[in-house]
Amino acid sequence: MNPNLSRLQAYPFERLRQLFAAVTPNAAFSPISLGIGEPRHPTPQLIKDAYCHAIQSGESGLAAYPATAGDPKLRQSMVNWIQRRYGLALNPATQVLPVNGSREALFAFAQVVINPSACDGTVQVVCPNPFYQIYEGAALLSGAQPYFVPSVADRNFAQDWDSVPASIWQNTQLMFVCSPGNPAGAVMPLSEWEKLFALSDQYGFVIASDECYSEIYFRDEAPLGGLEAAARLGRTDFKNLVSFTSLSKRSNVPGMRSGFCAGDTRWIQKFLLYRTYHGSAMSPVVQAASIAAWDDEAHVIDNRAKYRTKFAEVTPLLAEVMDVALPDAGFYLWADVKGSDTEFARDLLAQYNVTVLPGSYLAREAHGFNPGAGRIRMALVAETAECVEAAQRIVQFVKNRAA
Repeated sequence: MNPNLSRLQAYPFERLRQLFAAVTPNAAFSPISLGIGEPRHPTPQLIKDAYCHAIQSGESGLAAYPATAGDPKLRQSMVNWIQRRYGLALNPATQVLPVNGSREALFAFAQVVINPSACDGTVQVVCPNPFYQIYEGAALLSGAQPYFVPSVADRNFAQDWDSVPASIWQNTQLMFVCSPGNPAGAVMPLSEWEKLFALSDQYGFVIASDECYSEIYFRDEAPLGGLEAAARLGRTDFKNLVSFTSLSKRSNVPGMRSGFCAGDTRWIQKFLLYRTYHGSAMSPVVQAASIAAWDDEAHVIDNRAKYRTKFAEVTPLLAEVMDVALPDAGFYLWADVKGSDTEFARDLLAQYNVTVLPGSYLAREAHGFNPGAGRIRMALVAETAECVEAAQRIVQFVKNRAA
């Protein structure tokens, strides 16, 4: 048995289940969950139509093994979207690769990059804290050690990269970044990218940029992407940078498991080789539906408008009683509860039947503290009326606690 399996920690939602094991929710309220970041807006009809047409037309390709690199039409659709979204012209044959959702790809990419015998000390994988737990699991199962860099609340939850000592950078082979971030929704500015690229050049590590929340934002200007930042800084070869994105949040199809990665040709080709052996080819039916999704922007604009309306109604309600503000992007609110986040979540469920996720479950104790402690993450993924109802209950809960 792989000994690194014993290093994996329980996923946040398993810990949440354990926290709630002895809780009996108040039956006077219908259950509302803000705990899991699973899009719940309807899947656009055009995607479902493309999926069904691929099956019914007899041209689905189900009778043959799909190519790991995907259909050329799909890769062209992906680079066309990159051109429209970021103004970048990528080569569909060498700089983009379909993946079965960003979660699977982020994990697998670490297995390609990490060489655990390449340095004298422990190989490091640098990542944010709080973080998406896949980063930690990917590091551990590749034989590396995650190094957690805390986010700083008074700097819009930016990571304190300057706190990382040179001894860590020297042994770093991979860095995970997430912009817009999970859970705080912060977008990395160009100056931060410039700093990370300089560190990558100095120490030779690869940057894996998780950008799955890039299309849900609240400013007029769309969030800056990693490839876009590199191009602005003259790094048109995207050296040691691979960005990962997904249709799950953008197009409300988390069950379709479809996304892509793009960037440095060298790493894309190495990743393709790995995936050929890993058996990670995307179903032709999913490819057909994905083309329809990437080619259409109207449903994305509509989806973004729904989130903007929802956050505009919910955020002011909660801000009356909690330290919480509209994020740069994403579909989470990251609130300070001024006390135990686990007790807050447990008591809220018991009294008002609303589920939220303790922030400490999304972070690790590192450098003497857990940067998620004392906060909760609320996923505003349900329809507006349900989220407003949840917010009203939370307001009453907080007021009763303070009385």
